[in-house]
Amino acid sequence: MRSAKLERGTRETRITVAANVDGEGRSSVRTGVRFLDHMLNSLATHSLIDLELKGKGDLQHHIVEDAALALGQALKKALGNRAGIRRFGQAIVPMDDALAIAAIDLVRRPYASVELQLKRTMLEDAPREDLEHFFASLATALEATIHVKVLAGRNDHHKFEAAVKAFSLAFREAIAMDPRRSRRPPTSKGVM
Repeated sequence: MRSAKLERGTRETRITVAANVDGEGRSSVRTGVRFLDHMLNSLATHSLIDLELKGKGDLQHHIVEDAALALGQALKKALGNRAGIRRFGQAIVPMDDALAIAAIDLVRRPYASVELQLKRTMLEDAPREDLEHFFASLATALEATIHVKVLAGRNDHHKFEAAVKAFSLAFREAIAMDPRRSRRPPTSKGVM
């Protein structure tokens, strides 16, 4: 079973996370930022990872950022040396008026290109800039290349949720075991 537990503690936040990438999509998330909780529960549901994440901290910005960093660290740990995985994943997700695409490479080179086309300053109880920063923090800690783009939409809630769902489906594809790879790293270099 590919799973990991960790705690990230700073002077600003305390985040605990347990992730099982071979799960069924069960989740229990409580950060105090309701929209973030909703999005992380959606991420678990659609990626089929089991996720427990609890967080508290001084500022909302720090909670969102450190939740992404802790989640990325836990997923990185759960994936180990990444041998036998498909490595690449992509998805396109429509959600009402919104349309989002995501592409992932679990290559161990952190990079994030995020274009969410959000207009409102706040999405429910979360600042737009914190949510935009979430994917970059996740990519850094996970050591992955992540592209997430919203192609269409009028409702910012729908746009961000479509982006999270597209990421989730792309991640699910990238972490899937490839039976033809026989536990070898998915790279011509021999090591990820």
